[in-house]
Amino acid sequence: MNIRKAQETDLPVIIDLIRELAHFEKEPDAVEVTIEELRRDGFGTLPLFSIIVAEVDQEIVGMAFYYFRYSTWKGKTIHLEDLIVREKARGTGVGSALYSEIMKRGSEEGVRRIEWAVLDWNEAAIRFYEKSGANILKDWHLVQMDQQGIKNFIERL
Repeated sequence: MNIRKAQETDLPVIIDLIRELAHFEKEPDAVEVTIEELRRDGFGTLPLFSIIVAEVDQEIVGMAFYYFRYSTWKGKTIHLEDLIVREKARGTGVGSALYSEIMKRGSEEGVRRIEWAVLDWNEAAIRFYEKSGANILKDWHLVQMDQQGIKNFIERL
């Protein structure tokens, strides 16, 4: 297995992985981002995110998509947006390798926190995260406003 930084040429596979995750998370029609947006936002002069990929026999079978944030309490942090492993490669150590690489990068960058979200029904992932020493926060709620909600809010101003 080879873990490496994603290249712009990997984007067709990356978008396929994103779609595979959306299907796994029971949201197959939720992916709106395009390859062009990923190229612009992740591979330009000021990238908004980073991606590492896992290859087995020169085939990308997983990826971790992350970016830096800044906490008023902790300072520099990493947000792990998605860790995706193709269904055929699950249980082979790919996810663990990507997870470990994110933790190493966080340590090298001196971040004080790495955070991510996990669906409450994804019991295998929750067990993995707890076993690794991560804290599953029960007293916080994830809050979002989608594009239509933003538009509706602005219109009421």
